[in-house]
Order: sequence, then structure tokens, then C-alpha cells
Amino acid sequence: MSRADKDAFGVYVHWPFCLSKCPYCDFNSHVRHAAIDEARFASAFAREIETTAQRAPGREVTSIFLGGGTPSLMQPATVGAVLDAIGKHWRVAGDVEVTLEANPTSVEATRFAGYRAAGVNRVSLGVQALDDASLKMLGRLHSAREALDAVAIARRSFDRYSFDLIYARPDQTPAMWSDELRHAIDEAAEHLSLYQLTIEEGTPFYGLHQAGKLKTPDEGLARVLYDVTQETCDKLGLPAYEISNHARRGAECRHNLVYWRGEEYAGIGPGAHGRLDIDGVRHATATEKRPEAWLMRVESSGHGVVTDDLLNSEERADEFLLMGLRLAEGIDPKRYAALAGRPLDPGRIALLREEGAITVDAGGRLRVTSSGFPVLDAVVADLAA
Repeated sequence: MSRADKDAFGVYVHWPFCLSKCPYCDFNSHVRHAAIDEARFASAFAREIETTAQRAPGREVTSIFLGGGTPSLMQPATVGAVLDAIGKHWRVAGDVEVTLEANPTSVEATRFAGYRAAGVNRVSLGVQALDDASLKMLGRLHSAREALDAVAIARRSFDRYSFDLIYARPDQTPAMWSDELRHAIDEAAEHLSLYQLTIEEGTPFYGLHQAGKLKTPDEGLARVLYDVTQETCDKLGLPAYEISNHARRGAECRHNLVYWRGEEYAGIGPGAHGRLDIDGVRHATATEKRPEAWLMRVESSGHGVVTDDLLNSEERADEFLLMGLRLAEGIDPKRYAALAGRPLDPGRIALLREEGAITVDAGGRLRVTSSGFPVLDAVVADLAA
């Protein structure tokens, strides 16, 4: 994997609408039964892009990610208008990665040719499972057959594509997951995102789980399922480059690497987060979450930003540690020291090495081991203390 590019700059655009709300989802997504005024939203995206570019001028965009919600509910013309606005206000790298998240229903899959013409060159499909019973349990609107048909269309339409699966589902055994994962790797050209099912407060699944009506694997079984994931993906050529993301060498999602490597990115759209360096200070931005309220803010003042925090050196260093240690490539402790104004504690590093949770290579690069990844939060907390 290539090292961090100091000039990497990403643009994240959030489309907040979905056809239905999945019961496990705590993302900023909203269901609207009336038609969405896409032209109005496209104009607001363009306005917020312009305002953000005025705050962070002179950047060259190396990756764009259209996330959600369900961005594949947008017309290709809307996507094209957003990409045109980015190109109008920032330079765009010739090899820019432009990813669009899509749900694998046949209706949306037919739009792939339109997205390709608009400038999208990579899609990420929310498959989530490859059997119909699990898809129904997860509240998905597509069947396994529709999902695989959409993957086939993605394969024909784009050189690069990925899809997500959720594991550690109720009643899932290691053997079942291994079979499903092998099937997925047969379908995935270069990249898979594999997430353990987590029960998030405020979701329908949370209430069911609290009431004992939704049983998820216990900690021991969840660990076995995680180990099956790593072993199977390693063996079949898609090793983890991040704790939940697997890719063939060179096929990593460049946009997500911007986040994990602590680079700059602009957050555009309702509920989007950004990290911008302005006059030598890192700004952590977040926009209004409610789509219609965001729209009115942008139309009246040019942006929907409601949070604009200045990160001090300690906060920035902690964020770099938290994100960077998710990566198989790990971090350069010298960069941490430069951000924090102090080095990591050698005693804590030594202790974690003894425990087998981290390694330090000859060049000083610090990495979390395969046995350390399942307890990553504890490793990060120990190092940051």
C-alpha cells in the first residue's frame, strides 16, 4: 500500500434520503414520501461547495465520495451537477477516485451507465447479506438474487466496485459465514467492506435487543466470526487493510484512506463532517442534520455548518492515533509526536508489544497485530493515556 500523500484532499457529499430506514441503521438518513426536489438540493450542494472552497482554496481533490442515505436514488444529472460544482471550485486530480454508494435494487442498477457518464468511476453496493432470510431480518428491500444481479451490472459498468456485508447476525454460525464470505469473494473483484452487526442506541434493533427479542452472537462467537473473516479473506487474496475493509493490493478505497490517515476533507450536505486546515489550524466541521433545515441554512447563508471546532494539538494527535491504528499499515509515531508536541510513552509501547497487541518495525512504524485488532479501542486508549 502506498504511503500517505500529503496533498490528499477528499470531498464527502451526503445524500440523506432512503426508501426505508433499516432497523440497524443510526446514520443520518430520512424517508420522505413526497418527491424530493433534486434541482433545489443540487443548487444547495453547489452553493455549499463554493462557500467551503472559499474557506479552503487551492486544494486538488484526489477523491470524492457520494454517501448517504442512498445516493443511488439521485438522478445521474444531479450527480453530474454536484461533480461539476466540485470541479468548478477546486482543481480535480486527473486520476480522482469518485465513489457512489448504491442499493442493489434492479431499478437503481439500471442507472449505473448514467452515473458512469456523469463522472462516477467506482460504486459501493450495500448488499449486506447473500441470503433472503437475513436480508428480510435486516430490513433490506432487495433479494439476494437482485443483489448479485446489481453486482454483475456494476462489474460491467465500472472498473472498480465494492460491496458491504454485515456478519455476526442472529443464528449465524462460523461455517455459514465462511460459505457466504467465499461466495462474496468470488463476486468481488477487488474490495469488500465487512462489518460486525452492532446494536446502536436509538435504532429499532436496540429496542428488540433490550427486550430479548433479538439475540446476537456472544463475545466468544463474535471473535470466532471475526477470525474466520480474516483467515478467509487472507487466503483468498483480499487481506484487511483496515479493521473492516479488505482489498487486493492497490485496490484500497482512496477516499477512506484520507480519513484514516488524518488528511483533509470537506463535508458537504446534511449531517456531513469535515476536517479542514485553515491558517494552520485543523477545523472539525459538521452541518445541520435535518435535510430541509440544512437546505434553508444554505440558501440563506451559503452553508449548513452548525459546528466548527478548532482542534488543539492533543485532540488532533488523538484523532490521528484513533484513525491511523485502524489501518494495517499503522502509524508513524514521529507524526504523532509532531502533532501532540510529545512522543508516545515508550513504556506503554513496550508493554503492548509484550502483550502481542502491537508491533514496531525496523523503521519505527507502529502497527496493531491481528490479536490486537479485536481490542483496538483498549489499545488506542492505552497509548493515548
